[in-house]
Amino acid sequence: MSEIENQQPKHIKNNPKIMKAWAVYDWANSVYSLVITSTIFPIYYSILTTAYEKKEYVEETKSWIDVPVRHMIKVFGREYQPDAVYGYSLTISFFIVVLLSPFLSSLADTIGNKKSFLQFFCYLGATSCMGLAMFTGMHNVFLGLLFSITASVGFWGSLVFYNSFLPDIATRDKQDALSAKGYVYGYIGSVVLVVICLLLIQVFAKGPAQQLLFTRISFLLTGAWWFGFSQYTFKHLPQFGDVKEKLPKDLVLLNYKNIFKKHEDQGGFFEVLKDNMSFYKDIAKESFHELFKVGNELFKDKNLKFFLSSFFFYSVGMQTIFLMATLFGKSEINLAQDKLIGTLLVIQIEAIIGAVIFSKLSRKIGNKNVISIAIVLWIVACLWAYFLNKENPTVEYQFYGVAAVVGLVMGGLQAMSRSTYSKLLPEDSMENTTFFSFYDVLEKLAIIVGTFIFATLIEHFNNMRYAALSMTIFFAVGLILIRFLKVKMLKDRDTL
Repeated sequence: MSEIENQQPKHIKNNPKIMKAWAVYDWANSVYSLVITSTIFPIYYSILTTAYEKKEYVEETKSWIDVPVRHMIKVFGREYQPDAVYGYSLTISFFIVVLLSPFLSSLADTIGNKKSFLQFFCYLGATSCMGLAMFTGMHNVFLGLLFSITASVGFWGSLVFYNSFLPDIATRDKQDALSAKGYVYGYIGSVVLVVICLLLIQVFAKGPAQQLLFTRISFLLTGAWWFGFSQYTFKHLPQFGDVKEKLPKDLVLLNYKNIFKKHEDQGGFFEVLKDNMSFYKDIAKESFHELFKVGNELFKDKNLKFFLSSFFFYSVGMQTIFLMATLFGKSEINLAQDKLIGTLLVIQIEAIIGAVIFSKLSRKIGNKNVISIAIVLWIVACLWAYFLNKENPTVEYQFYGVAAVVGLVMGGLQAMSRSTYSKLLPEDSMENTTFFSFYDVLEKLAIIVGTFIFATLIEHFNNMRYAALSMTIFFAVGLILIRFLKVKMLKDRDTL
């Protein structure tokens, strides 16, 4: 028995302390999603990339509005709109995660240290959030974009390993509640920090210059929050992985302490390094082969085939709308920044309620029906967004209504998707990291597809309403596919 296996707690599954430690990581890392992705950083980026504002008269509303004139960003000799460059930076980060996830998850399953990989991506994301405080203007905009990319890689990369712990630490009858608990922790934690940051920026700051300073302090707080609260998770969460007998003589590249050893008893440092490089090369070659192999294996199971297909299509709509929500509120509704941030906070609070409601509802009508209801509500939200009209005097309140629906189903559908997939996987499998790597890669591919289609339609129609309408097609396909999922009665009477 390996040293790692000897370190495992005797009772891992349904251990209250371990399950709490797992859920606390959602509390720790979700601040990135709200502060950096959705609210404060996009607005900060918009301010720093705006040259000046001009007045423009809107005939429909008989009013004057401020229209920002943006600095163009030159990339390889060509000038781009700053929002486009920011969008491309997110796309790059998702591509990096898609490329890294199979290799790293395979490596983690091989050497049995996926908690270490979770720590690495956590620290990468947390330090990158703090690094955003160094972004102070157009003269170092690429530094800001670089930290934005690495923060995104850290966040999404850590989720590959974090999600894969769910079937390791909870039996199937507990996974819905634990998954929802994690999302609830995350939504509450992120709201708490955003409120703190907003108090600093909008209440305590005196003047625009101090607001920008306190905004940069908010980035430092985000990284510190993520880093600090994750320590509870890392203290109590055990290592997992199928440790192979034949490993390199010493894992030099994964343990910085080994770099300073002479390794005389193993042929010297360079001999060990050569053995390492050969090992990593083989892992790299096999990782994508393993990913496709796992994909084929998963799709042989009819339930997994229909669930994963449905998950891909509704994720195109769900993740894209979430990422573009701030831009929609600014471009289509011309909502003030304080109202926009307030709306996003409402979405977070609604998501908490949604995660709890959908988790409890799944016990009565099953995951399949709960997911179906959530998708239908997403379709309603997309259609509602399409019919929003600037000329309507109640458009602002209608937007709040759309946001309320989105918030409710966002938390519920995310939690139910993760736990449903976990339930459908083979029990007690040591390949859970690889299984969840496939799940996360599928989700990132959906984001790439969704954001590309969304941006293309915005460019073609010069508004976001048609782009929002297009997402209903993906939700509809996802709804049809999820209905093919066969319901199975479990011992505890929970249904899929």
